[in-house]
Amino acid sequence: MSVFVSSALIGSIKGGKMTLWSNRMMYPLKLIISVFCILITLVGSALAQSRLELNTILMESTFKIQGDGSLGTGFIIGRQSKKDPKKAYYVLVTAAHVLNEMKGDKAQILLRKKKEDGSYEKLPFPMDIRKNNNPLWVCHEEADVAAMYIGLPDVIGVPLLTTDFLADDLTFDEYEIHPGDKLMCLGYPLGAEANKMGFPILRSGEIASYPLTPIKVIKSFLYDVEIFKGNSGGPVYFVESSRAYKGAIHVSTIQFIAGIVTKERVQIKAIQEPYKTTIEGQRLSLAEVVHAIFIKETIEKLQELE
Repeated sequence: MSVFVSSALIGSIKGGKMTLWSNRMMYPLKLIISVFCILITLVGSALAQSRLELNTILMESTFKIQGDGSLGTGFIIGRQSKKDPKKAYYVLVTAAHVLNEMKGDKAQILLRKKKEDGSYEKLPFPMDIRKNNNPLWVCHEEADVAAMYIGLPDVIGVPLLTTDFLADDLTFDEYEIHPGDKLMCLGYPLGAEANKMGFPILRSGEIASYPLTPIKVIKSFLYDVEIFKGNSGGPVYFVESSRAYKGAIHVSTIQFIAGIVTKERVQIKAIQEPYKTTIEGQRLSLAEVVHAIFIKETIEKLQELE
């Protein structure tokens, strides 16, 4: 698996046009927008030399999700069609419990519309999460991850990453990712937003558990960041330049999504009293992060659209 931005598709949809970035150059590409998908043409040679900035890309593709009984964070990623590599679908990724705990068939995603002056305005957008009480999302059998197709209004510009950005065992082993490495995460703690434009709040912390692989056995890891209700479903990612691994310093920038926040680690303690036992939970200011490979497997469970 390749995790450099040069290997992945990324674009922005706005007003019927897709734009791919490479350094400071812009390449407009034709597309057709339907409810869930876009048709694209890739510029391989331009992408091969691109140096895209994952912090900003994820900031622009991460949104607050809210509904009756639940609040969380989600981010949008692109799933390329197996039948037609030029076609990609918008997929919303979040923690499964965020959607499971929402009542009813409707939820709201807080999108953002870019204005002519370069600022943004919030655009609350309704989305269907169930039809006749049946979920429109799919879940992973072993991890707290959900994914669903989502349609976006054409006035919304969302950078589109492919699933190539989702890390696996090879990623962690190749770049010798270890406890103490710094990761970033995006989310909406207690529903709080970074500003009136509705962007998520960025926090950073270190990987706080070991071992990290094999992922199929470990499944999740601890992350030294204090989280709250509303953070669940937020992307956790890695960006580092000139990293030392395999006995040398590599000048290139390594960027990938490591996983998503699913819950806070709480230490359960039983307090014995003369006539009763009280169970208390002690906050440890740690987050649990599900590995990104489970995101990819969940997306693969979505039925291919025509």
